[in-house]
Amino acid sequence: MSTTPLYSKLQKILAAGHFGVTSECGPPRSCDPKGVEEKARMIGDYVDAINVTDNQTAVVRQCSLASCIRIKQMGYDPVLQMVTRDRNRIALQSDLLGAGSFGINNILCLTGDHQSFGDHPNAANVFDLDSTQLVQTVKKMRDEGKLLSGFELKECPQMFIGAAENPFADPFEIRVSRLAKKVAAGAQFIQTQCIYNIPKFKQWMQGVVDRGLDEKVYIMAGMTPMKGVGMAKYMKNRVPGMDVPDDLIKRLSGVPKEKQAEEGIKICIEQIQELKEVKGVKGFHIMAIEWEEKVPEIVQQAGLYPRPKVD
Repeated sequence: MSTTPLYSKLQKILAAGHFGVTSECGPPRSCDPKGVEEKARMIGDYVDAINVTDNQTAVVRQCSLASCIRIKQMGYDPVLQMVTRDRNRIALQSDLLGAGSFGINNILCLTGDHQSFGDHPNAANVFDLDSTQLVQTVKKMRDEGKLLSGFELKECPQMFIGAAENPFADPFEIRVSRLAKKVAAGAQFIQTQCIYNIPKFKQWMQGVVDRGLDEKVYIMAGMTPMKGVGMAKYMKNRVPGMDVPDDLIKRLSGVPKEKQAEEGIKICIEQIQELKEVKGVKGFHIMAIEWEEKVPEIVQQAGLYPRPKVD
């Protein structure tokens, strides 16, 4: 792995050879601080870092940076998600400097869902940079101490740099090459799309290992528990880039409706335990969408608790 200094708890956990565990906190559609605080308290002791989404699905929410600051002040390690959809390179670099000033040391660089999916479909997008270029920008600011303009910084944001990858999108043949580009740009950890098709994910991971990328980047497998067969069918048929096998839907359909959420949790735990044995998988990102109260149960039953201590 990279010889870059260790900046965050998450990075230290991974560098020590432990499975990393992160989860996600979606900020509220208001300026109420309690939503973020309650979610952080719910999951904070069971994960190494808490991701804060950045206007996910292009819907206006409390900003990721403010929520990350709040989580940091609560004593937890936040991951600042940053999408390039809404900001040009001036605003992106400005927010990175702001995050650095509060000691936020993790960033997940994303392009972001197109605004047509959200609540302001007529908004102008930006996409001045893409996610890979944002990774390069963060690395330049951190390692060279320079903005894209060449201006030299007196104090640099000390970031553990992450990006996302979807092993299931088409064409499948280029997915490992896309990952390689992000690693070459400076990505140190990768959070994947939600995994349900385990055999296909294993095929992608074999390609990652064959190219030696597992020695250069930490792969964190994305896990989202299903609340029921309705959610499974929706994700299969309506969510782009999602691969939900029919046998998973059949399994959920085979239990009474009131037991489907419990079965979805069980499936998630089983999948984590199976993926622990896959070469190159270094951690898990648990995306329990508006179901954060289940994260402690998943982490415990998957054998990922208590979390290791690092200095």
